[in-house]
Amino acid sequence: MPTAKTRINVSVSDELNSALKKLAYRDQVPTATKAERLLEVALEIEEDEVWNKIASERLRMKNIRYLTHDKVWQK
Repeated sequence: MPTAKTRINVSVSDELNSALKKLAYRDQVPTATKAERLLEVALEIEEDEVWNKIASERLRMKNIRYLTHDKVWQK
């Protein structure tokens, strides 16, 4: 059956494969579906870390002018 998803080959350790299969069984989904969902979560975490770094750098800036929510949204 054709699919719109791109296939990737990933080599994992026996330990990781076992854990992945157990999680997939627990959630009653195919192993590939569980792996895809875990990759999505990992990418979200990575993205959050980038945004956190940007925000932290901005908070350390001196002589910066802050705008209120109302001013930004012209309320």
